[in-house]
Amino acid sequence: IEAVMPEARAEGTRNTYGSGLLVWHVFHDKRATPEAQRAPASFVLIAAFIASIASMCSGKTIVNYMYGVCTWHILHWAPWVVDSHEIEALLSGTTHLTPATSKRKKHLPYTVDLIIRYTRWCAFMLRRFNVSVYSCLTTTFWAVGRVGGFTVKTLTAFDPMKHIKSVDVADTVDRNGLEMTEFNLPVTKSAPEGEKASWAKQDSVADPKTALNNHLTVNSPPADGLLFAYKDGKKHRPLTKNKFLQVLAAAIKQAGHEPMQGHGIQIGATLNYLLRGVPFDVMKIKGHWASNTFELYLTKYAQILAPYMQANPVIHNNFVRYTMPRVR
Repeated sequence: IEAVMPEARAEGTRNTYGSGLLVWHVFHDKRATPEAQRAPASFVLIAAFIASIASMCSGKTIVNYMYGVCTWHILHWAPWVVDSHEIEALLSGTTHLTPATSKRKKHLPYTVDLIIRYTRWCAFMLRRFNVSVYSCLTTTFWAVGRVGGFTVKTLTAFDPMKHIKSVDVADTVDRNGLEMTEFNLPVTKSAPEGEKASWAKQDSVADPKTALNNHLTVNSPPADGLLFAYKDGKKHRPLTKNKFLQVLAAAIKQAGHEPMQGHGIQIGATLNYLLRGVPFDVMKIKGHWASNTFELYLTKYAQILAPYMQANPVIHNNFVRYTMPRVR
């Protein structure tokens, strides 16, 4: 049971919860809190803990820490006796006390123009590795995928049961003859049972189809190996997330652009499709968003909403007829 229960959370989530648990124990060690009082924890103790870190951490971080403490109770069969409404009231207050240094800036979105700039940068870096990076970049962008779903953490972390392989890619055609390239991701953080991502060929220098075909030709990744593995001498190396982001960061810096995060690829792709007129609920499905929180990262609301706000009913009706989902 002890081995199974931790697997209910993704590895990244367990790491976050572990950080919260460490802070929890440091809090008690400083105050010499008896072990018997740490679990099950009383409301007073929980409140004191939250208050002690309210001005040092962001509200979201504190929420994650609390989930970690709660999970720790569950794993050790200790009752969680704290009233949820009382905790929610406390956590709500922490958001107003979040220090400026702990507030995360909005993710700057990647754009098609930025990807094209990277293409030009790669022209001076004719390496198989760069071909792999560029193909991974265009695929994650147009598929609105997470970088972690197409890369590995370390050079030795590849697991054919968890990571996407060359054989997991297929071309499909719908009933209207529209072609798509589909990626079968065996396991993702939000979908342990796996999920599918896809894109269509684009009329742009940043076309993912051209980039993928070039990668498959230049690097010839093995059928049972990581899709974006690249040739390094006589061997293939899997593309790691850190290396992927490092190369992009170098290219972005050389282009004179502000530093960007990997999550900005998914955000930028979502924004790009929305500006094309793709409805929010369709993007929610395509990006595998579990909630509407992705809207917090979006910019250019005026441009996204402009077609819906027009005074000309003909233009508006034509746009809505194309973009709005069917009546359920």
